[in-house]
Amino acid sequence: MSVVGHAPPPFFKRGPAPLVRLAFFVSLSLVLLVADLRFHTLEWARLAVATAAWPLQRLTWIPIDAAGDLGGYLGRQSVLLRENEELRRLQLGTANQLLRQQHLEDENLRLRALLDMRARLPVEGRVVEILYAARDPFSRRVIIDKGSQHGISAGQAVVDEIGVVGQVVRVFPLTSEVLLLTDKEQAIPVEVQRNGLRAVLAGAGAGMMELRFLAANAEVKVGDVLVTSGLDGVYLPGLPVAKVANIDRDSSFSFARITCTPLAGVERHGLALVLGARSALPPQPEDAPAAPDQPGRGKRVKKKVR
Repeated sequence: MSVVGHAPPPFFKRGPAPLVRLAFFVSLSLVLLVADLRFHTLEWARLAVATAAWPLQRLTWIPIDAAGDLGGYLGRQSVLLRENEELRRLQLGTANQLLRQQHLEDENLRLRALLDMRARLPVEGRVVEILYAARDPFSRRVIIDKGSQHGISAGQAVVDEIGVVGQVVRVFPLTSEVLLLTDKEQAIPVEVQRNGLRAVLAGAGAGMMELRFLAANAEVKVGDVLVTSGLDGVYLPGLPVAKVANIDRDSSFSFARITCTPLAGVERHGLALVLGARSALPPQPEDAPAAPDQPGRGKRVKKKVR
């Protein structure tokens, strides 16, 4: 019951009015924002909250990371299986060629011994990976993952499983720069495998090459394979280089315009082999002694003494 002139007591203590509380919290928020903006007073609070919430964030990311790792692992496994299968097929396909090459090398050694010629010493090779192409759009250069720390030096020849790729022109401690055969600054002495005709093969850009300084009536035809002649002392003789693709014989010009396509994977990224430096040939004696069984030469010597 209520007494006359007095309100009944409330069941719950309500406190300040809602409008007063709203104004208080708005004012408090503005004060905190200004204080943090000007004096960075709440930096410690943010650090504490971030430190406390970091384990919870990591826990929430564990299932996502696990799913991503599992998907990447399965993807890598499938890629490795495909690559292993391709390598097995390639090994079986080239087994006959490797056996034939060994037979030809033994036969060449016997022929060189019969002709009393010094056998060419085998050169060592180092497998490298082509990382990326050079950023210069006007040159054909690639970067490999081996440098001076791995025994690579400028001037070494670079080949792949098909033929010549290029030549090392710049060496860094961990990487090296290779100038490809298709670069316009590259030239290599070659010979036609069919008839032994020697010429100079130069890069033409855009993945093509040109056979220069050959007469218009030179014995070259489309489909001829060009191999290294070995005259430059850099490339071993007999390495496949290119194939003749087009011949333009114009009687108004002294030389024929012969376009060739490289046989090796010059414009493709992958694995390559850097060959070791060739051994220098022994110097040829200036004055060779006259043979005793040449009487004509002996008479000329005696006449010269008189």
